[in-house]
Amino acid sequence: QLETLEQEEQERLELRPHPTEKTTHIVSHEHGMTVTKTLQEGEAEPQCQSFSYGRAKLRARLLEGASLLLLRVLARRQTMPPDLVFPAINAEGDLCTSSY
Repeated sequence: QLETLEQEEQERLELRPHPTEKTTHIVSHEHGMTVTKTLQEGEAEPQCQSFSYGRAKLRARLLEGASLLLLRVLARRQTMPPDLVFPAINAEGDLCTSSY
């Protein structure tokens, strides 16, 4: 029974004259998960967006860390069930599906 407690992803683009940095922070709490996305473009004020998902929407969803563990287990077993699809959350914190 694996559960993601917290996940952070950072992306930085060195574009002149305005480098861009994007971070996504996902944290678990008793009611579900909160996703906070921040975009910083050059010297401009950072733009923040935060939203939450309830536990019911997150049931059986894989985040990036859990997905990596699943891939390692499948590689170790050297088997892949056909049409394996899981509900997931992408790097931007949006609900989606992940196909293997």
